[in-house]
Amino acid sequence: MSNIEEYKNHGGMFGVGKPNIDYAQYFIGNSYLNPLAKTENGISFANVTFEPGCRNNWHIHKATNGGGQVLICIDGLGLYQEFGKPVQKLYPGDIVVIPANVKHWHGATKDSWFSHIAVEVPGEDTSNEWLEPVSDEEYGKIE
Repeated sequence: MSNIEEYKNHGGMFGVGKPNIDYAQYFIGNSYLNPLAKTENGISFANVTFEPGCRNNWHIHKATNGGGQVLICIDGLGLYQEFGKPVQKLYPGDIVVIPANVKHWHGATKDSWFSHIAVEVPGEDTSNEWLEPVSDEEYGKIE
Protein backbone atom coordinates (compact mmCIF):
# COMPACT_ATOMS: atom_id res chain seq x y z
CA MET A 1 0.00 0.00 0.00
CA SER A 2 1.41 3.42 -0.88
CA ASN A 3 1.84 6.18 1.71
CA ILE A 4 -1.06 8.09 0.10
CA GLU A 5 -3.42 5.09 0.43
CA GLU A 6 -2.24 4.45 4.00
CA TYR A 7 -2.83 8.11 4.88
CA LYS A 8 -6.38 8.07 3.49
CA ASN A 9 -7.34 4.96 5.48
CA HIS A 10 -6.85 6.58 8.89
CA GLY A 11 -8.30 9.29 11.05
CA GLY A 12 -11.56 7.56 11.84
CA MET A 13 -14.88 9.01 10.71
CA PHE A 14 -13.44 12.56 10.59
CA GLY A 15 -10.41 11.80 8.42
CA VAL A 16 -6.79 12.68 9.06
CA GLY A 17 -6.89 16.32 8.03
CA LYS A 18 -3.66 18.04 7.04
CA PRO A 19 -0.06 17.60 8.20
CA ASN A 20 0.28 19.18 11.64
CA ILE A 21 3.02 21.58 10.53
CA ASP A 22 2.35 24.30 13.13
CA TYR A 23 3.03 21.89 16.01
CA ALA A 24 5.53 19.56 14.31
CA GLN A 25 8.34 20.80 16.56
CA TYR A 26 6.50 19.26 19.53
CA PHE A 27 6.11 15.79 17.97
CA ILE A 28 8.40 12.92 17.14
CA GLY A 29 7.10 11.49 13.87
CA ASN A 30 4.25 12.74 11.69
CA SER A 31 0.90 13.87 13.00
CA TYR A 32 -2.15 15.30 11.24
CA LEU A 33 -4.73 17.83 12.41
CA ASN A 34 -8.36 18.19 11.42
CA PRO A 35 -10.03 21.09 13.32
CA LEU A 36 -13.70 20.20 13.83
CA ALA A 37 -15.50 22.93 15.81
CA LYS A 38 -15.20 25.68 18.40
CA THR A 39 -18.06 26.70 20.67
CA GLU A 40 -18.98 30.24 21.72
CA ASN A 41 -17.52 29.64 25.18
CA GLY A 42 -14.17 28.49 23.79
CA ILE A 43 -14.35 24.69 23.78
CA SER A 44 -12.45 23.48 20.73
CA PHE A 45 -12.60 20.05 19.09
CA ALA A 46 -9.94 18.68 16.74
CA ASN A 47 -9.15 15.26 15.35
CA VAL A 48 -5.45 14.50 15.82
CA THR A 49 -3.98 11.51 13.97
CA PHE A 50 -0.57 9.99 14.72
CA GLU A 51 1.38 7.73 12.37
CA PRO A 52 2.84 4.58 13.97
CA GLY A 53 5.56 5.58 16.44
CA CYS A 54 4.48 9.23 16.52
CA ARG A 55 4.02 10.89 19.89
CA ASN A 56 3.95 14.40 21.24
CA ASN A 57 6.40 15.82 23.76
CA TRP A 58 5.67 15.90 27.43
CA HIS A 59 3.43 18.90 28.00
CA ILE A 60 1.15 20.64 30.47
CA HIS A 61 -2.19 22.37 29.83
CA LYS A 62 -1.88 25.15 32.39
CA ALA A 63 -4.76 27.03 34.00
CA THR A 64 -5.41 28.85 37.25
CA ASN A 65 -9.03 27.67 37.19
CA GLY A 66 -10.73 25.10 34.93
CA GLY A 67 -8.79 24.13 31.83
CA GLY A 68 -7.26 20.81 30.87
CA GLN A 69 -8.00 18.51 27.97
CA VAL A 70 -10.21 15.54 27.11
CA LEU A 71 -9.15 12.88 24.60
CA ILE A 72 -11.85 10.81 22.89
CA CYS A 73 -10.14 7.88 21.16
CA ILE A 74 -11.70 7.04 17.80
CA ASP A 75 -9.30 4.95 15.69
CA GLY A 76 -6.25 2.70 16.07
CA LEU A 77 -4.20 2.00 19.18
CA GLY A 78 -2.70 4.78 21.26
CA LEU A 79 -0.71 5.51 24.38
CA TYR A 80 -1.11 7.99 27.21
CA GLN A 81 1.11 8.65 30.20
CA GLU A 82 1.01 11.06 33.12
CA PHE A 83 4.38 11.85 34.64
CA GLY A 84 5.32 9.31 37.32
CA LYS A 85 2.56 6.86 36.31
CA PRO A 86 2.54 3.81 34.01
CA VAL A 87 1.71 4.11 30.31
CA GLN A 88 -1.91 3.38 29.41
CA LYS A 89 -2.98 1.78 26.13
CA LEU A 90 -5.86 3.58 24.44
CA TYR A 91 -8.53 1.94 22.28
CA PRO A 92 -11.41 3.38 20.23
CA GLY A 93 -14.11 4.44 22.67
CA ASP A 94 -11.71 5.23 25.53
CA ILE A 95 -11.95 8.71 27.05
CA VAL A 96 -9.09 10.32 28.96
CA VAL A 97 -9.78 13.35 31.15
CA ILE A 98 -6.56 15.30 31.69
CA PRO A 99 -6.81 17.85 34.49
CA ALA A 100 -5.07 21.19 34.12
CA ASN A 101 -1.45 21.37 35.30
CA VAL A 102 -0.71 17.65 34.80
CA LYS A 103 2.46 16.73 32.87
CA HIS A 104 1.67 14.08 30.24
CA TRP A 105 2.12 12.87 26.65
CA HIS A 106 0.11 10.83 24.14
CA GLY A 107 0.58 9.23 20.76
CA ALA A 108 0.43 6.05 18.69
CA THR A 109 1.92 2.67 19.44
CA LYS A 110 4.93 1.53 17.39
CA ASP A 111 2.78 -0.56 15.04
CA SER A 112 -0.55 1.29 14.77
CA TRP A 113 -1.96 4.56 13.59
CA PHE A 114 -4.00 6.36 16.26
CA SER A 115 -6.60 9.13 16.22
CA HIS A 116 -8.32 11.01 19.00
CA ILE A 117 -10.60 13.99 19.28
CA ALA A 118 -8.80 16.55 21.44
CA VAL A 119 -11.19 18.72 23.43
CA GLU A 120 -9.61 21.83 24.93
CA VAL A 121 -11.41 22.72 28.16
CA PRO A 122 -11.78 26.45 28.75
CA GLY A 123 -10.41 27.97 31.91
CA GLU A 124 -8.71 31.03 33.34
CA ASP A 125 -5.15 31.96 32.37
CA THR A 126 -4.81 28.91 30.09
CA SER A 127 -1.66 28.10 28.16
CA ASN A 128 0.22 25.05 26.93
CA GLU A 129 3.76 24.43 28.11
CA TRP A 130 5.66 22.13 25.76
CA LEU A 131 8.48 20.23 27.44
CA GLU A 132 11.07 17.60 26.54
CA PRO A 133 10.44 14.85 23.95
CA VAL A 134 9.61 11.29 24.96
CA SER A 135 12.98 9.77 24.09
CA ASP A 136 13.35 6.85 21.69
CA GLU A 137 14.86 4.87 24.60
CA GLU A 138 11.90 5.59 26.89
CA TYR A 139 9.35 4.95 24.12
CA GLY A 140 11.16 1.75 23.03
CA LYS A 141 10.58 0.18 26.48
CA ILE A 142 6.79 0.35 26.13
CA GLU A 143 5.17 -3.01 25.44
